Amino acid sequence: MNTFPADRTVRIGTRSSPMALAQANLVAGLLRKEQPGLRVELAPVTTEADRWQGDLAQLGGKGLFVKQIDAMLQRGEVDLAVHCVKDVPGDVALPQGLVFAAYLPRDDVRDVLLFPEGSAMRTLDDLPAGATVATSAVRRKAQLNRLRPDLDVVRVRGAVGTRIAKLDARKQNDAPLDAMILATSGLERLALSHRGRQVFTADDILPAVGAGALGLECRHDDGPVTGLLTRLNHERTMTEVTAERAMLHDLRGHCNSPIAGHCVTAPDGQLSLRGMVFAPDGSAFVHTHLLSGTGNDPTALGTRVAAELLRQGAGEIIAGIPH
Repeated sequence: MNTFPADRTVRIGTRSSPMALAQANLVAGLLRKEQPGLRVELAPVTTEADRWQGDLAQLGGKGLFVKQIDAMLQRGEVDLAVHCVKDVPGDVALPQGLVFAAYLPRDDVRDVLLFPEGSAMRTLDDLPAGATVATSAVRRKAQLNRLRPDLDVVRVRGAVGTRIAKLDARKQNDAPLDAMILATSGLERLALSHRGRQVFTADDILPAVGAGALGLECRHDDGPVTGLLTRLNHERTMTEVTAERAMLHDLRGHCNSPIAGHCVTAPDGQLSLRGMVFAPDGSAFVHTHLLSGTGNDPTALGTRVAAELLRQGAGEIIAGIPH
């Protein structure tokens, strides 16, 4: 087993939000466990996207969460970045010289419904017609509009703790919030799982591409760091995420495109990928579910799923062309 140079410190670039810091500290702990005595430092940064309180699409999309840290990585100011894979743009290549050397074992990919503290409600069915449900994702909004078109789905942003505080205060720009949808994995990382009520199955709300997965990114020519991170790689997660991101890439989807995709590995090792594309209001959607078949190539599977979705009209939906 290769050892990391004893005189070198590993610097982790991370956003400064509680969630991002929890994830970076998780990786730091895994690295120290893998190589006892390893020196690890965090380099927190507040990105432009973190400071922006409006619609991210107006600023350039979720990719801004990772862009600033990627630039630090390219300049050599940090040695690795910990990214939520769902925040990494799929319609463009990774910045020059950067590579995902490892993915950690995937967390729960499902979304969960929360209610204000003290509420007696437990499920989506408990909400009356016209109730206001907050979410940060167009993907969730589109699917929720299909499940309950009678609800008022509004956008909410900010750190998870801040969003939950808004829910408990029942206010979002002076409008009452009756419920909120968040990622199960995010609640778990912040030890807030007890706030979740109804956990949606993938049949109810198909997860985002890369949901629940953390990617460890570094410079491809940094042999010591690449070798170290490779030792943390979870092969199954890498394979499944590769299939999902191949689909996203071929759809040319961006952060404001309601695209969902989820790949799982069957007991026999065969890959199974579901993909969906929605109109933002949920009024139109296309869906397909394919198996990898002979060869079990994740990139080929993602390409096939994207091609089928495009055949069904996904390109027009993404472009906002009325059906």
